[in-house]
Amino acid sequence: MRTDADPVGPRSRPSRGRALVTLAGSLLVSAAIVVGYFVLPLTSTLAVDTAVELLAGLTVLGLILAWQIRAILRSPYPAVQGFSALVVTLPLFLTIFSVTYFLMGEADARAFSEPLTRLDAMYFTVTVFATVGFGDIVAVSETGRGVVIVQMLLGLVLVGLIARVIFGAVQEGRRRQGGRP
Repeated sequence: MRTDADPVGPRSRPSRGRALVTLAGSLLVSAAIVVGYFVLPLTSTLAVDTAVELLAGLTVLGLILAWQIRAILRSPYPAVQGFSALVVTLPLFLTIFSVTYFLMGEADARAFSEPLTRLDAMYFTVTVFATVGFGDIVAVSETGRGVVIVQMLLGLVLVGLIARVIFGAVQEGRRRQGGRP
């Protein structure tokens, strides 16, 4: 029988169930973000509104990343928390730009080479993020191209710098725990 003084007892090592709950919660948040994108009403008629919404979305993304990094550092399972951070961050990033492109297309039909449905906007966002650029949908307006440039640059930052920060936080969290996974 284990006691509280036992180094592998319940107080020193949380259950793997807690790690699974963390991961499941992140997957649910990720699914909610994507489902919300497809079902919630999206309306904006002014380019200024869309720009403000993009900046607000990116600010929220930054705050969530900061919160996630703090959670990684404090987590008993930093690798799981780090993976959970990516599971939430990536869909949020893609959805923020999908909303932006969709609203830009709604406000100005000439912003893209064709009218964008929500799925088209998500498809365009993912092709830009993945840098495959199939060319079937392209930003035609200068504003559209400017936003695409911002997405490409932030995508590089997300993949490079943010992933490095998250993995660094996982390593630091493990170091603080004495090398546990």
